[in-house]
This record gives sequence, C-alpha cells and structure tokens, in this order.
Amino acid sequence: MTAPAPRHLAGNYAPVLEELTVHDLPVTGTLPPELNGWYVRNGPNPADAASGHWFFGDGMVHGLRIEDGRAVSYRNRWVRTRSLTDGARTYDDQGRRDLTAGPANTHVVRHAGRTLALVETALPYELTCDLDTKGPYDFGGRLHTAMTAHPKTCPATGELHFFGYGILEPTHLTYHRADASGELVLSRPVEVPGATMLHDFCLTAEHVVFLDLPVVFDLELAMSGGTMPYSWDDGYGARLGVLRRDDPHGEVRWFEIGPCYVFHSLNAHDAPDGTLVLYVMRYDEIWRRTEHGRTPPGDAVLWKWTVDPAAGTVREEQIDDRPGEFPRVDDRLTGLAATHGHVTCDNTLVRYDLATGAVTAHDFGPDRTPGEAAFAPADDAAGGPGWLMTYVYDAGADRSDLVVLDADDLAAGPVATVQLPARVPFGFHGNWLAD
Repeated sequence: MTAPAPRHLAGNYAPVLEELTVHDLPVTGTLPPELNGWYVRNGPNPADAASGHWFFGDGMVHGLRIEDGRAVSYRNRWVRTRSLTDGARTYDDQGRRDLTAGPANTHVVRHAGRTLALVETALPYELTCDLDTKGPYDFGGRLHTAMTAHPKTCPATGELHFFGYGILEPTHLTYHRADASGELVLSRPVEVPGATMLHDFCLTAEHVVFLDLPVVFDLELAMSGGTMPYSWDDGYGARLGVLRRDDPHGEVRWFEIGPCYVFHSLNAHDAPDGTLVLYVMRYDEIWRRTEHGRTPPGDAVLWKWTVDPAAGTVREEQIDDRPGEFPRVDDRLTGLAATHGHVTCDNTLVRYDLATGAVTAHDFGPDRTPGEAAFAPADDAAGGPGWLMTYVYDAGADRSDLVVLDADDLAAGPVATVQLPARVPFGFHGNWLAD
C-alpha cells in the first residue's frame, strides 16, 4: 500500500513539473489600463517532486505579463540554482559553506534594474525579464554572506537594506546596505549570542531593527536531515536590536520583549514622540521539541510594538485575533507611517486601517485560497489608490487565477480575474514589477 504524500507535497502544495509559456489569457472583468508590467511570485516547487520540508523545494517563479488592459502572457520557470542543476549543498561534510547552493524559492524583488530571486540561506540568483536564470549575484564580489529574502528599499534614498545570517560561521549576523545604483557600500557584523533563524527585520526612516528571537539552530535536527534545523529555546530570550541609520557602525541597542517568533513584519516607522512603531505577525512560539517531535507553529496575529529608546522599554499590543500571514503595505511607504496594511487570512484578504483600527475584508469564497497580495499603485502618490494582486487557488476546479482587487474597496468584487493555464502551488512572496 502506497503511503500518502506528506502535507507539503499534496494538494496545492504539490509541485507542477512543466514550464509553460502561454499568451493572451482570458480575463473576466477589466484589467486597469494603468497596469503595465509583471506580477511575479516565487515559491517551492521541487523538481524531483519530493523534498523533506516545504521550505526546501526548488524555487519556481510564476509570472503574468499585463499590458494595456490585456493579460499578455504567463510563464513559470524554475530558478536554475546550483542546487537544482548540480545537487550542490549549502554546507559540505567539512562545514564549508557554498553561498551559491540554495533553492532561491522565497521572494523575487527588483533593485537597480536587477530582478533577484531570494532565499535566506544563500546568495540571490538574478533573473532576466523573461524569468530565465542568469546566475548567482554577489554584488560584484562584495557580498560574502547569504542574503535575507526580505530586503527593504528605502523610498527616500533608494538604498537596499538587508542582512545575512550564518549557522556555523563565527559571525551569525551581518547588516548590509546597497546604494540606489546597486553598489554594496556597507557590511558590518552585529553581535548576537547564538545562531537563530532571522527571517525578517524592520526598517524606518532613521533606524534598522533586528529581531533576535528564540528559534535557535539545532545541531541534532540538522544531523538527522529532512527538516528545518531550528527549534524553540526557552533560555535564549527575545529582543529587538535598534541601529541608527546615520551611524551604521555604531551601537546596536537591545530591548527585551516577551518570548515569541515573527516570520514577517508589516511595516515600521519613527513616531514624532521619538518612539519606533513596529507592526508584525506574531506567533506565541514555534517548533518546540517534545518527545513526539516538534510542535507546529500555531497561528500568527497582528501585533504592534512601540519601542521607547528614552525609557528603554517596548510596549506590546495585540491588534487583532484573527490568524493571518503575508502582511504587505504599499512598498513606497516602507519605513514610513502607512495608513493601511493587508494580511492574508485563510480564504480572505484583510485590510487594516492602522490609524483607526477599522477592518475590511474580501472573501474569495469556499475552496478558494489566496496567497500573499502585492500592491500595485494607480498613480505616483505613495499611499494613494491602487490594486491588490494575488494568485488564488480554486480547489473545486483544481486551477489558479490571478485576482485583482481595488485596495480601497476590498468588499467589492474583483476588478479583474485572469484564468491561468496551470495550477500555481502555494508559495511565498512576490511583487508587482511595473514597467
């Protein structure tokens, strides 16, 4: 009797094994004529149809080209990393790290004219405008660590802020900054007591904030293989590290918070009273080891952290109790006081008014599951009108659509729905890459 496939390889988690290029896709509704560019999303898609964990599958980007109100073409392409083509491993038997070995399966971003597929354990891989793989990218030989899958672009300076973390390396955390032209101009180590899983961080106009949280490298799990080599550690503690952007080699101030874990931040900003305000999707804990294995992550909900540098304290507030993930804002407000944020919650997309606390939602209906929704602006005014774009899986039809919603009127029906020629497996992050 054949054993059932593990959850991360079954249903819409299962990989698709064919790369397609399809033109002139059918559209229900009307695509906004202002939308000209690519909607691209990355996610795990193991080429051999098997992997030990959802996070380990080979990266595949799914892109939809939109021009002048038409869905011009759809492409899906594996990111052809050395892990995919040569079977390269991140660490060899002597503990040496190969920064070109990684699935590049978590995010896809654009900076200084380059489109980069990202995973936090390796270097980025550069893609062409047609989503083909050019190869690993190390900022002209200057980047000597992995790169987070969640870099932040400052809307005022055009700088790209990011970090890299290591496991067996003596420096567990390094902060990096690339200027608007793409040149890596800063790399500095940040001292932390252990090798933790740092998935995301926060950026404001004046500060960088690191999340040093108690999910710690677990050598025993790493040696066993086939699973994420991290587990919850009650003894590690939880804290936020604040670095001034105008003094990037200066002191990182640490502020203790209650034990928790955060995969994704929504946004952060400097408040007029001198505090820093952070919005995050917070888990009480994840991956605690027990005699039966590890506990699942549970649910993340939206929290607000207010860091007071003068008092040396953090005020922690839960904003909502509905489970969700994949928070996004208008990227032109990264590090600034955004009025609204968006979170994917089961079969709904939720819009939070961060000023008033009001909540609106779009329900996609039973058996229709949205992914992360990227914001596509309608004009040049940051925080102004725009659309939310997401791939939606229909379990009844076993197919996927691209759905476009008016960000200011989520309760209304979709502005447009594009019928895709292939199922898009559940994945992670992407962006609207406007022309």
